[in-house]
Amino acid sequence: MRPQVLTIAGSDSGGGAGIQADLKTFQELGVFGTSVVTAVTAQNTRGVHGVEAVSPELVTQQLDAIGADFLIAACKTGMLFDAERIEVVAAGVRRHALGQLVVDPVMIAKGGASLLQDTAVDALKTSLLPLATVVTPNVPEAEVLTGMTIRTFEDRIEAAWRMLAYGVRAVVLKGGHLEGESADDLIMTASETFILSAPRIQTSDTHGTGCTFSAALTAELAKGHSILEATVTAKRFIQSAITYGLDIGAGHGPTNHWAHAAYGEEGVTIESITTNHR
Repeated sequence: MRPQVLTIAGSDSGGGAGIQADLKTFQELGVFGTSVVTAVTAQNTRGVHGVEAVSPELVTQQLDAIGADFLIAACKTGMLFDAERIEVVAAGVRRHALGQLVVDPVMIAKGGASLLQDTAVDALKTSLLPLATVVTPNVPEAEVLTGMTIRTFEDRIEAAWRMLAYGVRAVVLKGGHLEGESADDLIMTASETFILSAPRIQTSDTHGTGCTFSAALTAELAKGHSILEATVTAKRFIQSAITYGLDIGAGHGPTNHWAHAAYGEEGVTIESITTNHR
């Protein structure tokens, strides 16, 4: 039986991010994808033009429908909109024991539109992250979650420790927003730290990178791979998707979800930093 996975996120009418990106990624990586829609956006490569949240009652009904009929090995969250829906999602994850949980703390769209209300951050930290196997913030998201400025490698280490303190098992702090010739992602657990490096690609085809990466990570966890193995595969998958762009739209174009199959996986360097003590 193929592993069954779940994405709990918003709909992107442009197809590059959110539920649509997650389901494409699940399909490419050979797992069966299900979905719970938390919000509907009017969106294209130029930006987000409208957002309407799905009622908490319907979010609950979707979660209960999935939980009653599918054997979810791993699930991920994306756009959750506000504190009320975060609480509903956390309750559903607990109620149905929805496998390993990957939290992509989606806050801002590529075009700059806010996708998470400010009051929701506390709910994310106190209700959802304690249930998470992995959290996958970019640097701006990690700054919001930790209340600190992240500039140096030491800052990233400190931020990861702060996020681990919320109860999450592992932090993948993505380095795409930092400067440098390579895009370096920090993986930290309570016992180990790794750096995954790949060449930085100069492109505007980056819409949905975070969604795609976290969906790939979820798919690989569902197959039984370790957190490190799953993250390496996800890094290779998104590196290929960025490298071989589709040149679609006039703004931030979508990544290429077919790329890993059409062109092969891109190289990723893995460096073990230390065995952690704190």
